Amino acid sequence: MKPMCKAILLALYGVGGMAAVLPFAALAQTATPDKSAEAPIQTLTIVGSRKINSSATETPVPVDFISVTKSAEQGGQFDLAQTLANISPSFNSTRQTGADGADLVDSAALRGLGSDQTLVLVNGKRRHTVSLVNLFGARNRGNTGTDLNAIPVMAISNIQVLRDGAAAQYGSDAIAGVLDISLKKTLGCEASFGYSQYSAGDGKNYLPSAYCGVRIGEKGVLGITAEYTDRGRSNRADPGNPRTIGDTKVTGPTVYLNGEVPNGGSDKFYFTLGAQQRKASSAAWARGGIGSDDIPSRNSAAMYPNGFVPYINGDIDDIYGIAGYRWRIGEWNADVSQTYGKNQLRYNISNTLNASIANKDLLNGGKGISPSQFDAGGFSFSQATTNLDFSRFFDGFMEGVNVAFGAEYRRENYKIFAGEAGSYNDVDGVGIGGNAGSQGFPGFQPGDRTDRNRNSVAAYADIETDVTNRFKVQTALRGERYSDFGSTLTGKLALSYKAMDSMYLRGSLSTGFRAPSLQQVFFSSTFTDFISGVPMDVVLAPNGGPVANAAGIPKLKEEKSKNYTLGMTFKPSQQLSMTADFYRIDISDRIVLSGRFDANNYPALGATLSALGVGQAQFFVNSINTRTQGLDLTASHKSDLGAGKLTTYFGANFSKTEVTKVSAPPSLKGFEKVLLSERERLFIEQGGPRVKATLSFNYEQGPWSSEFKVIHYGSQTLGTFSGTENGVPNAYYEPKTSADVALTYAFNDTTKLTVGGTNIFNVKPTRQNPNETDNGFYYDSVQFGLGGAAYFVKLWKKF
Repeated sequence: MKPMCKAILLALYGVGGMAAVLPFAALAQTATPDKSAEAPIQTLTIVGSRKINSSATETPVPVDFISVTKSAEQGGQFDLAQTLANISPSFNSTRQTGADGADLVDSAALRGLGSDQTLVLVNGKRRHTVSLVNLFGARNRGNTGTDLNAIPVMAISNIQVLRDGAAAQYGSDAIAGVLDISLKKTLGCEASFGYSQYSAGDGKNYLPSAYCGVRIGEKGVLGITAEYTDRGRSNRADPGNPRTIGDTKVTGPTVYLNGEVPNGGSDKFYFTLGAQQRKASSAAWARGGIGSDDIPSRNSAAMYPNGFVPYINGDIDDIYGIAGYRWRIGEWNADVSQTYGKNQLRYNISNTLNASIANKDLLNGGKGISPSQFDAGGFSFSQATTNLDFSRFFDGFMEGVNVAFGAEYRRENYKIFAGEAGSYNDVDGVGIGGNAGSQGFPGFQPGDRTDRNRNSVAAYADIETDVTNRFKVQTALRGERYSDFGSTLTGKLALSYKAMDSMYLRGSLSTGFRAPSLQQVFFSSTFTDFISGVPMDVVLAPNGGPVANAAGIPKLKEEKSKNYTLGMTFKPSQQLSMTADFYRIDISDRIVLSGRFDANNYPALGATLSALGVGQAQFFVNSINTRTQGLDLTASHKSDLGAGKLTTYFGANFSKTEVTKVSAPPSLKGFEKVLLSERERLFIEQGGPRVKATLSFNYEQGPWSSEFKVIHYGSQTLGTFSGTENGVPNAYYEPKTSADVALTYAFNDTTKLTVGGTNIFNVKPTRQNPNETDNGFYYDSVQFGLGGAAYFVKLWKKF
């Protein structure tokens, strides 16, 4: 079968066989292609396999194929993270609120694990992570991750989700799985305009987006995507409450270029270049006015007599580029590429003050005025990756064997920039005038500045063997050496067996690792708390620094994992496909952010910290082992109904993560409950719902198509500040179910109008005691968030 035919069959009928069924949301209603505008025939690649022109039925591990064409044309979710969260049951992303920098970048993850334990590829090449470390919020605390929302949905052809450990194939981070985002490079132009808002009347979201694919020379193609995001702030705080609780305000343009130029035969030069400038603004906790304890410690009566809400504003710049060349050396396929990515976040705090400046001004006979806006500094992360890969299929051994090998060199850099002096300083030096630094978010101090590099070198071998026409074996081995912590060796074995024409059995076992991110190793932040008028310096101490060394915190090393999967697929007819996959992921030496250590909870360490001028300290440390077990189910069915066609899709993920061991370094033995409190343990174990299921119905008849989707989220239990040891029960979030609906009318093959709603029954999480939640509201941003019902309209036009 020709590669293009394979791709078309996969897109139309789902996968069956060895990969997961095609999700309903991926079944895009597309216009009949104009053959005169067709791009050159492309080779088909499957994530998790290096066999050129392999098919989904040949992979012994579960792979979901998600076409986002329909989402770009008709979807009610406008960014990539929320789009995937509404499609894939094993994928989770929830917008945070009241979580400082975590409000500005949506984190995302697979199978309930951390956001930095899912590897993201673009066109098969590693994408960089963000510079932010999530320190607050109910999800992915202490993690870095990949900013999926830096990639426009309109630019994407399809996404392949490998639900299996793949560190032996792709390197660090691929513990939970791999997302491979394939960008468009087809000819023709299209554009869409979307508008949405919450039923509460806020959160207005405008999204104009356009794609155009043009010829380069005779056979080359260049795809250009441009969009502009304009999302308004939402607020779910009760009337009279000074807080702002809801979606972050986001504005900014994104541009992506993606293309290739053939150079005779199968040789080709390929390239990708993307850039986004995003301005995001999130509300911090409110400060009280006259009559509250916040005056004079955190407010000035002259500036904000009725209190104020500081705004944490972030200027986010993200760039990503790939340049590569594929060619043939005899019977071998060769590929050399260079990838570069950089993410930078600079903080600007507005509607704020430095209380120490304001109150010293008052003591000196002034009005009690401070600047109301501060540059608070920020950070950046960059990554450059060079790859050289070779592969060849040998058909003279058994039923055929594909051999692949290659090497990778990666260099990373992490920087922290200090803010202006007023964003962090205490002008009188003793705290009498009030809290130092900008309220809402204190700036990074000169002592926090860092500029650190590391590099890694890797080599791998990957062999896929068709032992018989029914039995396939995949093996992989990868060695990698990091300049900062040493070497790793990982391996993988995966098997598939065609038990009957309609049924495949599959399984895999592998070892994996995740290197500690430079952000986790070198993040440093110092701020001042005032306790009974006494200033207390708190430091998030970098690994290897004087405070961490004095506390006996060892050098960070890699997380190690063991992955096991066992599954089956069943496709009794062209109309019905089903899959089931059990999995278990054991992670040892998992990196977490510790609790605060001080003289009260650890007297010996407290004395050491005091000698260093620090009152409290936190650290990143390899301190826990976890076990994640679960089951993925999918089913897809197509049928004729009346004069139209009905497609039904069901997908479910059942997942449970448990902390199986807390390992304190020798200096902290006996203080495991400070190292990992019950509250922090629950953030790790239940940062995502343990059950997530999707049931979708799509009916098409003539120019009309409709979609009804039900998404069920299982329960979550999060910890409280007071803790069960003080008689305060944990926060239990009941299972909840939301529903989306959309109706589309196609005026012709090139014009469609969609109207619909998301979470149409306005479902909210279970109410809690706001004094015990992480964000100080009735509920944290769990399950599906707290925005409520929203309505949207989208117009799509093809030119």
